[in-house]
Order: sequence, then C-alpha cells, then structure tokens
Amino acid sequence: MNFRDGPIEGIIWKPLTIFKDKRGWLCELFRHDELLEMFHPVMCYISMTEPGVARGPHEHVDQADYFCFIGPSNFKVYLWDNRKDAPTFGNKEVKIVGQDAPFALVVPAGIVHAYQNVGSTQGIVFNAPNRLYKGHGKKDPVDEIRHEEHSGSIYKLD
Repeated sequence: MNFRDGPIEGIIWKPLTIFKDKRGWLCELFRHDELLEMFHPVMCYISMTEPGVARGPHEHVDQADYFCFIGPSNFKVYLWDNRKDAPTFGNKEVKIVGQDAPFALVVPAGIVHAYQNVGSTQGIVFNAPNRLYKGHGKKDPVDEIRHEEHSGSIYKLD
C-alpha cells in the first residue's frame, strides 16, 4: 500500500502554551472541558527517549492516546490512517513537535503512529490514554499491534 500525504480524520493537534516567569514555567496539558469525553484519560505516564531513537510504529484496536510533546527535545511524529472505513484511509501525516513547537496530539484507535527523537538531547513525552494498560489489574492482553517488529512493514520512518 502506498500512503499519500494529507490530514487524517479524527486526529486532533492542539498547540500548547508554555507560560514562563522567573520561577520557571507551566504548561496546561489537558482539561476535561476541552477534550471529548471519549478521549478522557484513565491513566498517564511519562517516557524518555534518547536522541535518534524511535518508538513505534504501532496501533491500538480500542485505545486512544493523548500525547504531549513539550521538550526538552523535538520529535518527528508519523501517523498513518489504517482504518479501512475512514474517508482518509491511506493518508499519512508527519509533523515535528516538541520544544520548538509544543503540541498535544490525540491519536484515535486504528491510527498507526510512531515518533522519533530528532533532537540532540533526551526527550520527554507525556501520554494519557483513555484505556488502562493491560486492563484493570493488568490482567488483559496489551492492546497493541506492533508493526516495528515486522521487517517488511509498510509503515516506514524517514
């Protein structure tokens, strides 16, 4: 399958504002009154990614992710619409976000996604998905289809 550049239905890009003063800075990551209920987080985590390292591509069957990229590095985010019933099926979006362009990103279920630290320092990513990892009590299978484990994957990072 060949993907074409274009926006993907259901993806939400939200610019984040970082407020700085003499004490440091503050960034409001999400508010329930600004986020559709279907994407309300049920857990959150922070990850650190080394320069040049990628996470993904993978997708979720049921889970939506709510990523926040605020720095201290920049990330190249890749999105592929793998939903056969979506009007944007076959579209691909790529955007650089993070320290130079702080963004929150909602990735609905069925969208293949990956990000790569394209900066020169370790990068931090916040995620607040709408499903618990491995379900309640961590007793369920993980909701992931890991395309990065397949050498012939059609989901390629530049």
